[in-house]
Amino acid sequence: MIQMKAVRALRTALLVPTMCIALVACGDDAAEAEKARQAAASAAAFTAGQQAWREERRSDLLKPDGWSSLIGLHWIEPGSHYIGSDADNGIRIEIGPKHLGLLDRKGDRLHFVPESGVAVSLDGQPLTGGAPLKIDTNEGGPSTLGFDDGNGIATVIKRGDRYALRVKHANAPTRVNFGKLEYWPGGRDWRIDGKFIAHPAGRTIPIVNIIGMTDEIPNPGAVEFKRDGKTFRLEALDEGEGELFLIYADRTSGHGSYGAGRYLDAPMPDAQGKVTLDFNRGYNPPCAFTAFATCPLPPPENRLDLLIAAGEKAYAKPAH
Repeated sequence: MIQMKAVRALRTALLVPTMCIALVACGDDAAEAEKARQAAASAAAFTAGQQAWREERRSDLLKPDGWSSLIGLHWIEPGSHYIGSDADNGIRIEIGPKHLGLLDRKGDRLHFVPESGVAVSLDGQPLTGGAPLKIDTNEGGPSTLGFDDGNGIATVIKRGDRYALRVKHANAPTRVNFGKLEYWPGGRDWRIDGKFIAHPAGRTIPIVNIIGMTDEIPNPGAVEFKRDGKTFRLEALDEGEGELFLIYADRTSGHGSYGAGRYLDAPMPDAQGKVTLDFNRGYNPPCAFTAFATCPLPPPENRLDLLIAAGEKAYAKPAH
């Protein structure tokens, strides 16, 4: 009996370490499996987020009044100007009634009178007589003239000391025949945490637009970030939208990306000054899609010696 007890004790002593090793191995396998599951879920969430952003981006461009619907940018000199699609108009629009109405400019005051018998709306309400027009720099934005059952709209914008009539139409060829948006491979490593460096309050930076005008834009600070062991810096703009606006050029500009640079929106810095820059969401300015936009261009400080293989590629207009 004593010998049997000894044999049992020996067996138990040998079995316990084996069971422990098996349990540890099982625990390690479970931990690795959980890590793999979390990594796969994270990758799937990232991919889904990027796809959703791309779909929203395309949808915004293709709205009836989106950037792809632009059909004209007409500079308004002082005096009176007839507007319409007929050749006898001083401001000839590409699509719309032959005669839309009369636009009069005296200094910084603009007044519009619709053509008799032509249905025109002002800010969504039928317009039957003359009315003053607000411009895009007014509080609340510009007045909107609607025509062609709301498919066409016209607004007045101010750039520098000049005024222009911006015209959009849902049937614009650039909208109806819109092509495909292409993207660089990108990836999660192009979502980079940067550091916000604040400038003194009230600071502005001169920004040149694609038509050669310069505007002083609020410049609250810069964002520094690291890539490939180097530190880069982008001056940030604040256009009153509750987020930072960055205009940048990089080594892909003109070499697969739009030559005049790209745009990036970023959240305002947190309490510690952290700003996340997701270059996968870098996008083309409106002037990549239409000749009738007045896009701001990257300031010299934002021309990076860095190849950013993420975000939108240059837009290839369909051949028709």
